[in-house]
Amino acid sequence: LTCRGLASSASRPGEDSWLKSLFVRKVDPRKDAHSNLLAKRETSSLYKLQFHNVKPEYLDAYNKLCQEVLPKIHEEKHYPCALVGTWNTWYGEQDQAVHLWRYEGGYPALNEVMSKLRQNKEFTEFRKERGNMLLSRKNQLLLEFSFWNEPVPREGPNIYELRSYQLRPGTMIEWGNYWARAIRFRQDNNEAVGGFFSQIGQLYMVHHLWAYKDLQIREDIRNAAWHKPGWDELVYYTVPLIQEMESRIMIPLKISPLQ
Repeated sequence: LTCRGLASSASRPGEDSWLKSLFVRKVDPRKDAHSNLLAKRETSSLYKLQFHNVKPEYLDAYNKLCQEVLPKIHEEKHYPCALVGTWNTWYGEQDQAVHLWRYEGGYPALNEVMSKLRQNKEFTEFRKERGNMLLSRKNQLLLEFSFWNEPVPREGPNIYELRSYQLRPGTMIEWGNYWARAIRFRQDNNEAVGGFFSQIGQLYMVHHLWAYKDLQIREDIRNAAWHKPGWDELVYYTVPLIQEMESRIMIPLKISPLQ
């Protein structure tokens, strides 16, 4: 989303807008937790998003180390987790690695994996070696919006954009209600990969993950959305919900299921 839609929509009557009646609030946020109202009920998957800021001189060594160890965790049948994607940031924060994991079974699965990894000597050595290469790291635990498709492996080559939104507290339900209908504007080219909201870590965070063949195609697809009736209205109503936003363009590592 960009702010340019504000200029074209500022003079529109908000109360009488057709979109105002279409994008109504479908759930009452006072009735239940956001996780129950917005997440998929048919699955109990939990996601972990990791951001690792690597010392510039160690980025190649870091990538090599991850490509040796992470597939073993992904392929271990006794670990109820899967590597969804792993990338280096191309545009955005430099010398940064981003990893997305899925824990199939929610918090019990996460606890099981963490417990088993603590007993894994190779992983213990991996963490020690990795720690010497990092400047900082952070993670978030996420749930998947019910109206997004689950991320599945895809063939490349693609670039990926992670658009992260810090929402104003109390607006997550409203965001979900808008995007439940707006996602149809952004599926013509199979660019929508996944949509998530935070549970632990930085709260009221939303992450939308997109795939494109290259930067020019990204621009063409995003520009095309503005020619679809209703997209500019979506921007008009969702921009005020955002406190801060960030875009990362990322390149997948060779081991990433999302290529």
